[in-house]
Amino acid sequence: MTSEQYPATESAPAPRCYRHHDRETWVSCTRCGKPICPDCLRPAAVGFQCPDCVAEGRATTRQARGPYGGQLVQRTGLVTVVLAALNVGAFVITAATSPSGFVRNTNSTVFNKLDLVPFRVAEYGEYWRLVGAAFLHIGPLHLLVNMIALGFVGPALERVFGHWRFAALYLLSALGGSVAVYLFGEPFAPVAGASGAIYGLFAATVIVLRRLGLDPRAMIVTIAFNFALSLAPGISLLGHLGGFVVGALAALALVYAPPRPSRTSMQVLALGVMLAVLVGLVVYRTQALLL
Repeated sequence: MTSEQYPATESAPAPRCYRHHDRETWVSCTRCGKPICPDCLRPAAVGFQCPDCVAEGRATTRQARGPYGGQLVQRTGLVTVVLAALNVGAFVITAATSPSGFVRNTNSTVFNKLDLVPFRVAEYGEYWRLVGAAFLHIGPLHLLVNMIALGFVGPALERVFGHWRFAALYLLSALGGSVAVYLFGEPFAPVAGASGAIYGLFAATVIVLRRLGLDPRAMIVTIAFNFALSLAPGISLLGHLGGFVVGALAALALVYAPPRPSRTSMQVLALGVMLAVLVGLVVYRTQALLL
């Protein structure tokens, strides 16, 4: 017998990752078949997928919707935490810049530039006070009470409304409280605090509970108790009433906006009209104070 020598067979080169062309890989996407390296593979129900197919799958997956529009919030309390941080941060700044420190942070120059004094708003055009005052607090107890209330109702409302709707509700309520003080309060009496926004959230909580068919009586008792405390000297009943009314109207607009043709458009329109009305009231009051 004779033996014959056969030429050696060369193995096929390994495919290269479609994103990293310098990396060889024998793994491919189970959806599109493109080769993927260990940095690009994503675990799937069967095998692995490439980043492009994973992103495409997420885009075509229907997202859970909130009861009043927008995607359902998964991370609850994000805006609530941000708002609480702004309030706490403002207090720390005013205390740090006050000669009396945390004992009397109202002596701070920062505090005096932001608190709501209707005459200064009208006379000097310091309209930022209408919003800035809502992030100030007179002493640590004032801050603590309002932040506890925010933590009590904020996360649940944020989950129901979504981030931007909840933020709009809070800010409109805060502005509503300031506008009520600006319209009917003493021109030279300073006012500060997030209570207007908090009372707006209280009103919204009652409306949401009623809309969902839940019992709002515990919340109503809490609101009544807080309004009773508002009658005490040194507490701005006007700010509380203004925030409560505006918060209730904003919540009604968010909850009862028709789903068609576009619920979000109707909500934005309604909140925009409310903001325009508040601005118009500020302009009217400014003219009256300057006469």
